[in-house]
Amino acid sequence: MSIRSLSSLAHALSVAPDLDGALIALGEALVELDRGAGIALIHYDARRDMLRARLAPVAGDIVRTTLETTFDHVPEAVRKVIAAGGQFVDLTDRTADYPRLFGFGSSVDGSLLALRGMLVDGTMGAVLALYEPRKIFGSRTSERLGPSLALFDLAFARLAEREAREEAFRTLDDITQRVHGEYVRKLGQLETELRDARTNPQGVSAVPTGPTAAALTLEFDLARATEDARRATRRAEVADQQLATTVGQLEQAQIELHRRAEAIRQNARTLHLLDRVLTLDAETTDPRALVDALLSLVGDDMQAQRCSLMLRAPEPDMLYLAAARGVTPNLVVGTRTRLGEGVAGRVAQSLQPVLVQDVQDATLHPMLRDQFFTTGSFICFPLVYHNELVGVVNLTNRAQRGVYTDEDVERVRLLGLVISLVVTRSALPERLFDLLTHGG
Repeated sequence: MSIRSLSSLAHALSVAPDLDGALIALGEALVELDRGAGIALIHYDARRDMLRARLAPVAGDIVRTTLETTFDHVPEAVRKVIAAGGQFVDLTDRTADYPRLFGFGSSVDGSLLALRGMLVDGTMGAVLALYEPRKIFGSRTSERLGPSLALFDLAFARLAEREAREEAFRTLDDITQRVHGEYVRKLGQLETELRDARTNPQGVSAVPTGPTAAALTLEFDLARATEDARRATRRAEVADQQLATTVGQLEQAQIELHRRAEAIRQNARTLHLLDRVLTLDAETTDPRALVDALLSLVGDDMQAQRCSLMLRAPEPDMLYLAAARGVTPNLVVGTRTRLGEGVAGRVAQSLQPVLVQDVQDATLHPMLRDQFFTTGSFICFPLVYHNELVGVVNLTNRAQRGVYTDEDVERVRLLGLVISLVVTRSALPERLFDLLTHGG
C-alpha cells in the first residue's frame, strides 16, 4: 500500500466515530490491495468463550450477522496464537469448514482463511478474519495489509476503550438513579415513621437513624462504577495518544519518502540528460546543430526563458556568442565579449559562477546594462576543462518558480562539466568559429 493510502487510512481511523466507521475504512484499504478478498470482525465474549456478532464491511456499509458459536471449534494451539494477537494464523489447510464457521460461506478451492486476535488492554476482544484468493505470484494479502492493520489495532483499542467508558458511564448513571430512588424511598419511609412516632410516642420503640444494608450495597456499587469509569477514561486517553503519535510518525515517514522519491527522480533525470549529451556528441557532426542542442539541453532543464552559450574565441581574452535563445534581437551569433567586461566576462575571468536571486539587491553586478540578462534571477556559470576556460553559459528568467537557488547552481555544475568535456573533445569552439567566419 502506498504511503498516501496509509496516510488517508490513518486520518480516516483517527476521525472514525465508532467501530463501524473504522472497519469500513479498513475494508476500503483492503479493496485497494485485493478486490477479491473479504474481511470481517467477530466480537468475542471472553466470559462465555463465544464468538458473537460478525461485522463485515461491504460497499461502504456494515453487514451484521450473528454467529453464537464457541471458540473451541478452533484447535487449542491455534487459539493461543490467535489470542496473543499481532499476527495472522492460516486455517485454510486444516479444514474446509472454517470459512463457513466464520461466515464466509463454503470454502472455495484456492482460497485462504487467516485469523488474527484483536486485543484490548491485553485481552482478546475480537477476532479479525481475512479471506483471500490464493495467488501464484506475489505476496499474501495478509502480509501487504500489515501496515494498515497496525493502524487499525490502535483505532480498535481506542474505540473499544471509548465503548467501555460509555458503558461505565451508563452503569454509573443507572446505579446513581437506583441509589437516589432508594434514598428517596427510605426518606419517605423515615418521614412516615417519624410522623407516627410523634403522634404515637409509646407505639414506636426507636426511629432508624442509619442507612440500611441495601443502601450501603448501592453506595459500594456507585463507588466501584465511578472507579471503572475513571479507568476506562484513562485507557481511552492513552489509546488516543498512541494513535496521535503513530499518525505523526507516519506523516514524518511520508515526508522522508517524498524527499527520497524526489532525489531518485532528480538522479534519473540527470542520467537521462547525460545520456542525451553523450548521444548528441556521438551522432551530431554539424557544429551549429551540436552547440544549439547543448544550449537547449541545459536551458530546458533549468527552465530558462533566456539563455546563451559563449565559447572561447581565437583572439586573446575574448569570448564569442555561440548560441542564444530569447535574447535581444540585436545580439547575433558571433558577437564578441572581452574577459572582465559584463557579468559573463567577469565570470570567465574569475572562473567562479554567479548566482543572483534578486537583481534589486545585486548592485555589484552590472546586469541591468548587460545585454545577456534582464532584471530576473539568473545564473552565469563558467565552463572549465582541466583548469582551462572553455566558455560561459548564461541562464535567466526562470519559467515556473522564478528564482534560481544554490541547488540549481550545483545542477548546472554537473551539466557544465559534461558540456565542457564534449565541447573540448569535439574542438567545437574552433570548428564553429571557422564555420561562422568562412561558412556564412
